[in-house]
Amino acid sequence: MALAKLGAVVLDCPDPRTLAGFYAEVLGGTVQGEGDWIDLEAPGGRALAFQAAPGHVPPKWPAPDASQQFHLDLAVEDLDAAEKGVLALGATPLDAEDRSRTWRVYADPAGHPFCLCAC
Repeated sequence: MALAKLGAVVLDCPDPRTLAGFYAEVLGGTVQGEGDWIDLEAPGGRALAFQAAPGHVPPKWPAPDASQQFHLDLAVEDLDAAEKGVLALGATPLDAEDRSRTWRVYADPAGHPFCLCAC
């Protein structure tokens, strides 16, 4: 028997409202809350939360001497179309060298790495 269930994945960032808006555009869903904590209720009942972190330093990717902590894998039907969309929303490509792979790596506007993965 499990001791707990996952409530939300929480991302530290300098501006919770802005980062929640970025992921709402990428994933859909509803942004709720004010101030230092913003929730995104994504379709399918999943939740992401965004917490203000003064002095936030984004992870480095790739960096064998520094941990990226975690990343999100986002399943998409069309890698090229999804890439165009996330770049328009402010994502930064982190690994654009091998276009033949079924996944691509980006940083969100606060610097957290995420992957678009062909499903």
